[in-house]
Amino acid sequence: MKKTTLLHAELSRMIARLGHGDTLVIADAGLPVPEGTPCIDLAVTRGVPSFPQVLAAVLSEMQVERIIVARELRARSPGMHEHIAAAFPGVTAEEISHAELKALTRQARAVVRTGEFTPYANVVLVAGVVF
Repeated sequence: MKKTTLLHAELSRMIARLGHGDTLVIADAGLPVPEGTPCIDLAVTRGVPSFPQVLAAVLSEMQVERIIVARELRARSPGMHEHIAAAFPGVTAEEISHAELKALTRQARAVVRTGEFTPYANVVLVAGVVF
C-alpha cells in the first residue's frame, strides 16, 4: 500500500506521467471537459470531495511552477481565491478570463473534477521540475 497522501491510483499515475510544462486542471463540478481530454472524475455529491481537499492531495505529489486561474474567481469567490493563493506561496499566478481557462482545458493532460460547487473554483497547474 502507498505511504503518500494520494491514494487514487489513476490520479497518482497521471501526476507521475507529467513532464515539465504539462498541465493538470483541478476543477469544480461544473467545468465542462472537452471531448478528448481525460477526466478523472472524483465528484460524489455536492461538496464531496471539496476543491481544497483534492488540491492538497495533488500537491502532495506534484511539483507546480505556475498556476492559472480565472480572473472572475477573485470577485465571485474571494475566499476560494485566497485559499488557492495561500496554497502556492512563491509560485507565479496568472489570471485570465474564464473563457480562456476553459479553452486551456483542451491542452491539459487531464481535468480532475471535484464535488466543489463554488463558482470559478478551477485552477490550471503547470508542472515544474524537482531539480
